[in-house]
Amino acid sequence: MTKSAFERGQLNRIRLHVLPTQRFKTFSISLYMGSPLTEATVTANALIPFVLRRGTASTPETIAFRERLDELYGAGFGFDVYKRGDSQIIQFRMDVINDRFVSSEQPLLASSLKFLGEVLTAPAVENGYFRDKYVQAEKETLRKRLEAIINDKIRYAAERCLEEMCRDEPYRLHPLGQMADIDAITPQSLTQRYQSLLSEAAFDLYVVGDTTLEEVKSLVAEAFQTGSGTPSSYTMPPVARKVADVRTVIERMDVSQGKLNMGLRINTSYGDEDYPAALMYNGILGGYPHSKLFLNVREKASLAYYAASRLDGHKGICTIQSGIEIDNFDKATAIIEEQLASMRTGTYSDLEMNQTKAMIANHLRELQDSANEMIGFDFNAILTGRERSADELMRQVQAVTAGQIAAIAQKTELDTIYFLRDGKED
Repeated sequence: MTKSAFERGQLNRIRLHVLPTQRFKTFSISLYMGSPLTEATVTANALIPFVLRRGTASTPETIAFRERLDELYGAGFGFDVYKRGDSQIIQFRMDVINDRFVSSEQPLLASSLKFLGEVLTAPAVENGYFRDKYVQAEKETLRKRLEAIINDKIRYAAERCLEEMCRDEPYRLHPLGQMADIDAITPQSLTQRYQSLLSEAAFDLYVVGDTTLEEVKSLVAEAFQTGSGTPSSYTMPPVARKVADVRTVIERMDVSQGKLNMGLRINTSYGDEDYPAALMYNGILGGYPHSKLFLNVREKASLAYYAASRLDGHKGICTIQSGIEIDNFDKATAIIEEQLASMRTGTYSDLEMNQTKAMIANHLRELQDSANEMIGFDFNAILTGRERSADELMRQVQAVTAGQIAAIAQKTELDTIYFLRDGKED
């Protein structure tokens, strides 16, 4: 089996992953902080990075905080909050130019890791708690992010389909939390949650650039005060789940175009041997412009403005999204179910097979051109315990047969049909 090119180590509670390379003119740094998705903590966890980005103990004012990034030759700094399986992940990212290309007084990798270590472990506080003005301002930022999902009906329908499908699983929760929980958060409660997160979370620090594991380890020892202990690990949820009955959920809002979404249990996860066949299944079904959903639902039948599918290999779920005329619900549902049935026959054209393999291979090759994409791909191994390189996955995909795709299709079950339509009663 081809192993990743990342070198591994650990320092107290932080796992270290370093890819020494001179391919890039920058250092790319990613810090992942993961914890279980729970209703009690999801909203506060999501708010924490918004508050941390406002300032540190040494630069508590946001303007001065941002000036430090300018002093690092305009280093990029940002974060994401998302979910993988039943875990909520906060990812901090930094990109800073390699010292070889500028005349910096301070080593820029060291300065960047010091900055990131401060952001995480030495935030701006007053009276021992997060600054009230930052907490209140970022509560509004978070509220607007959640409102934006409601206002974007394509995103809203996709989230609601998952919420209904996984109604008794942690995965139903949005990684940015719940609007109803925002008001009750105080600087005191948020600080307590932050301290708990620091002591409980799984930490993975990635560095890609012209450095070594030994150098990164010594710099992290100086920059991060996460306390002693051993790293926490991820527990991926079992994906095998039988569907007793297909649920149909119809929601009414002020919309002019219907949003028809379907949730499928594919009963295969990223770590499984048949994951490459699941990638092919999704690609032929609705992953690309040559797929069955696009050609048959959108092009031939003219029933949808868009029709596509998306695979979540960490949860073993495939979702179908389509935008349709509200009166076409029955027709569109029937023709989508026909495509699911045709996937089970194992009859795929050479064009479908070859184009899908080519599209997946192109995507995997493109990963190698981006340090951040390489980091994201490698993190899959940490989450799932299944280490495979992009080249290895590419070879596995190329070897997938029609029979293997049909085997995925035959164990895939339609779980939930979600339809967002107008408020008019029939």
